[in-house]
Amino acid sequence: MNLIRLSLATSILLSCHASSLAQNSFLDYQKSFNRVSEVFRRKEDTLKAQFKAQDLEWPARNIYIRSFKYDSELEVWIRNDVAQPFKLFKVYKVCALAGTLGPKRMEGDYQVPEGCYFINDFKHNSVYHLSLGLNYPNSSDKILSDSLQPGSEIYIHGSCVTTGCIPITNPQIEELYILSLHAHNAGQDFIPVHIYPVRYNVPKSMLYLENLMKEDKDLRAFEDRLKKVHDHFEQRKKLPVIGINAKGDYVVL
Repeated sequence: MNLIRLSLATSILLSCHASSLAQNSFLDYQKSFNRVSEVFRRKEDTLKAQFKAQDLEWPARNIYIRSFKYDSELEVWIRNDVAQPFKLFKVYKVCALAGTLGPKRMEGDYQVPEGCYFINDFKHNSVYHLSLGLNYPNSSDKILSDSLQPGSEIYIHGSCVTTGCIPITNPQIEELYILSLHAHNAGQDFIPVHIYPVRYNVPKSMLYLENLMKEDKDLRAFEDRLKKVHDHFEQRKKLPVIGINAKGDYVVL
């Protein structure tokens, strides 16, 4: 009889604990930190107003981020249903750049990666104000980059300084952090971030890339495959399914 009562009591406690965890969302957890809660207090209403001005539904359940290295721009696209095409919400200026065009291949090369990534870390206590971590090295990088020291800790962050990340201003990272938190909290576990060398429709940018690829067949092959990912989205405003073959190449499926 005592064993039955003990088992019942334990079940009740576990049930209450699980219910408590379910009620405490990731958004609530992040807002428990002073820096994040203060950012929400200052910025969320402004973001809501921007959404309303563009006739967009708040908050966005899905976001997509893409960055163009040479052109120093970062775009934020949004939608609220997977059947919908993405809509461009805002373009931020990337305020510092390290390295040159082409993918990151080793620790300490100061390169900003190029390729297809997703956000895997929300760093509320970043020394760069706020930071959104990318899953570099991804499956492609692990094949093509230095096997022992491919590099790590690539972020989109504030403070306008970089040794291989994507820096934007503090007010901009605050907005992006809020948008990303809402999308993640709504169930978007993998927020895609695509990083391209240039804007392919800007002649000056393409000329610079072409000059770099003239004597580098591997770079040309890599950039040509990455452009296919870009072009698929440009034509449809929907993300392609992207695979990685045994050689580490991106493949649009």
